[in-house]
Amino acid sequence: MSIDPNAANRTDAEWREILSPEEYRVLRQAGTERPGTGELLHENRDGLYRCAACKAELFLAGTKFDSGCGWPSFYEVVRPDAVKLLEDNSLARTRVEVRCANCDSHLGHVFPDGFGTPTGDRYCMNSVALNFEAGASAEGPVEQTGESVFSAHNRDCTCENHAPGAEKAY
Repeated sequence: MSIDPNAANRTDAEWREILSPEEYRVLRQAGTERPGTGELLHENRDGLYRCAACKAELFLAGTKFDSGCGWPSFYEVVRPDAVKLLEDNSLARTRVEVRCANCDSHLGHVFPDGFGTPTGDRYCMNSVALNFEAGASAEGPVEQTGESVFSAHNRDCTCENHAPGAEKAY
């Protein structure tokens, strides 16, 4: 399965034609599916998780774990540039939104509470935002660092939100 080369340039009307109403609500409007309802929550086979909108590679099945949160959880992306992380202040607290780097679709959020995992991160993803390919492996190189995105950001930060090295949510 290959990545959709036109995904980054699609119009809102095109996304509405391509995606189901629930996929559109989550992927394009940053919605959230109800906890415990996603079809991939209890998926335990070996394989690859891709963006449901553009088919970009996101997570290897070996990084999925049961966090008990009600959504599929992963501790590391297939490669650092597979997603982009954005500050999300839409609720009472600051969270870190996860978007597909290829098509800018909302996937879920990442939290620094993946206790017992190699990175300490918990990528809390909406099932409807993912496609699962049983038995598949990454087509491109896998570049997993084993480092938390939170510690990497705080260490390497050059963003305008805070001074390099200062504590930040992501």
